[in-house]
Amino acid sequence: MEAASPNPENGLREQAITQLKKKRDFTTHLVIYVLVNSMLVGIWAVTGGDFFWPVFPILGWGIGLGANAWDVYGRKPISEGEIEQEISRLRGR
Repeated sequence: MEAASPNPENGLREQAITQLKKKRDFTTHLVIYVLVNSMLVGIWAVTGGDFFWPVFPILGWGIGLGANAWDVYGRKPISEGEIEQEISRLRGR
């Protein structure tokens, strides 16, 4: 009995679902970032607005948000050529 070949459509479907989940999670992350940091700026303004201390969480969290955005929108998918090249490299060990 011959082995069933993997359906490429199933693989594409799984990739699409994964990417859509990443995009949805990023959108949630972005909304929470904006809401929390807006609240912090509001607290800063209400308490006298001396030294702009909200810059620290804005920048710190912004680095994480930027990394999340790059993961969702900036990375290119791994190609079959790259996979084969890595398999060849691992076999050479």
